[in-house]
This record gives sequence, structure tokens and C-alpha cells, in this order.
Amino acid sequence: MAGRKQFDVDEAVDKAMAVFWQRGYADASLDMLGAATGLGRGSLYGAFGGKDELFRRALDRYSATYGARYEDALTAHPGDPVRAIEAFFEVVLARIDDPAVPKGCLIAQSAAQSAVLTSPSATHVRGLLDLQHARIRAALDDPHVDPTMLDDLATYIVAVNQSLAVLSRAGASDAELRAVVRLACETVANRLTPAH
Repeated sequence: MAGRKQFDVDEAVDKAMAVFWQRGYADASLDMLGAATGLGRGSLYGAFGGKDELFRRALDRYSATYGARYEDALTAHPGDPVRAIEAFFEVVLARIDDPAVPKGCLIAQSAAQSAVLTSPSATHVRGLLDLQHARIRAALDDPHVDPTMLDDLATYIVAVNQSLAVLSRAGASDAELRAVVRLACETVANRLTPAH
């Protein structure tokens, strides 16, 4: 439209995602979000309806970006759940090691701040964790294994993934993170192997 500055919505969401990822919801001020996106408060509200809606858009962008990578890893080894989980953790470690993005995980960072999120945003974060659980549970599916144990194992893998994010933000070395992953994969293998 004439007289109005045009901007790339996807690019703005990507830049806001980086702020939320680095700073967390509570510390991501409108001024920081505006500086990162190049948008004033009025434009932020006009385009996204406010900080809370922009946050959920950023969560969805993060989930779409990394969720697709997780999905590819988890489905690349049908019939071999141990290898699927190894591939999943390879993607996790690659994300953690990527110097182009903040340390940790936006979902883990957001889950840790659930107490300060609005109810819709806290529910959204929980839904993304549930989606991660469902993907992992599908990769573990085996008709010869007790489904309750597989549910528990999927919960454990989600917990390890979130822990890796926290450890990486706290400065854990690559060797330390890989040790956690190795033990998690051994746990998966040990829990699944006796059933066959």
C-alpha cells in the first residue's frame, strides 16, 4: 500500500524467534523485539497483535523448522527404533552446535518460564512438548513391547532432549552432551532388546 512500509513477515518472525530463544519470554522486551525486527511498537501490534501472539508465532516457526528435522530423523530408520533415536539426538546435537542460533532450545527455554507465560502461551508450549513426545513414541512403536513402557521411554527421551538444551546453555562441553546422548541411547537399546 502507498505510504506504508512493507516488511517480510517471515523474516520478522525469524528475528523475533532469535530474541525469544536468547532472552526468554519474560526478558524479551518490546524494544528488543522492535530493534531485532526493525518494527516499531505500532507495527508489531498491527502485524502480530502483540508480544504474546508474536511469541506463539515464533514457537510455531521453531517447531516447524526443527520438528521437520526431528521427524525426518525419527522416520529414517523404520523398524529400528534405537537407530531412530540415535538419529534424533544427532539432529539435536547439530542444532546445539550451530553457531548461527542461540544455545539451548526455544521450547525448553519457554517451558522453564511457563509460570510467567499467559495461559494460551503456556498451553501452546505444552502442546509442542506433547507433539515431540508423539513423534518419539511413534518411532519407538513395537507391537511386541509393552505400550506403557514405550510411553515412559518416550517421556524419558523428551526429558533428555530438554536437559541437553539446559546443559548447553549452562556451558556443557560437546563431550559432556555426547556422553548424555550415549547413555540415553544405551538405555533405549537395553529397554527394547530384552523384549525381542
